[in-house]
Amino acid sequence: MKNLVAGVLLAVATVFSANAQKKEVKTVTLEQTKGEFTQKAITLSEGTYIFEVANENVGHNVGFVLAPKGKTDQAHHIKNAYVTKQVENNTTGHSNEVTLAKGEYVYFCPLNPTPQYTLTVE
Repeated sequence: MKNLVAGVLLAVATVFSANAQKKEVKTVTLEQTKGEFTQKAITLSEGTYIFEVANENVGHNVGFVLAPKGKTDQAHHIKNAYVTKQVENNTTGHSNEVTLAKGEYVYFCPLNPTPQYTLTVE
């Protein structure tokens, strides 16, 4: 009987632990046209995100780079924010999950190429 009770308690604790560890993942949808993103600035709350990037008739593959503001060289890119593969013309791609803390970031596409736009996490 003690083993049965211990087993049930372990199962209940495991379920509660798994539910407590689930994180909400939100999707940020972005669109690129020739030489620009249509979203010029983004404000988000701290959390975990997937970036979905649409290539709207750019005419060639595009990508996505997210980096801390003022640190845009490749060494500082947030690698999980890269799209998982280049986004072909008139298709949509996505990044892996990215957890963002408060601060200022920039996003851009070196393949398109686009200006650097501001992403603020409050």
